[in-house]
Amino acid sequence: MKNGIKILLLAAVAVGLGIFAYQMSANDGNGDTKKSREMQSDQKGTEKANDGKQQMDLLEDQKTQQAQNQPTTTVKFDEYNHDFGTIDEGDSPEHIFTFTNTGDNPLILEKCKGSCGCTVPKCPKNPIAPGEKGEIKVVFNSKGKKNSQTKKVTVTGNTDPGQTILTIKAQVTPEAASNG
Repeated sequence: MKNGIKILLLAAVAVGLGIFAYQMSANDGNGDTKKSREMQSDQKGTEKANDGKQQMDLLEDQKTQQAQNQPTTTVKFDEYNHDFGTIDEGDSPEHIFTFTNTGDNPLILEKCKGSCGCTVPKCPKNPIAPGEKGEIKVVFNSKGKKNSQTKKVTVTGNTDPGQTILTIKAQVTPEAASNG
């Protein structure tokens, strides 16, 4: 009977050592398994891809912070909405929104952003002195757009309120389908 127990214990130890040996062969000695290393590699690739976006976001945050640290001013646009009317799909009309710094401090526009990639605004880079005028050019690329289109441009600066919304509209006539 004692020999049976000894054999059973030896068998259990052998199985345990076999499992241990298998686990050691599947990792790199640091406790990392192949699957774990693959996941870490994927994460590093994703991190590198996100690094560029994070750097751009950080720069935008810094510009926003700089504008927020500036004394505020007020701005008045000659118009807040523009309707291009009826245009053909593929046209890229542009409109200039004119504004005046109506406050007592220099106006710093740190960001002008379209609501989609088809709407591209261009803000002045330099501060606008009190009482001076400035312009924001907005280009609308209607390629791939059809029918009624409404797009927004968000202008962020050291203004009160901090953001101003401009709107452009167009009725886009779809391109005729080609019969190939």
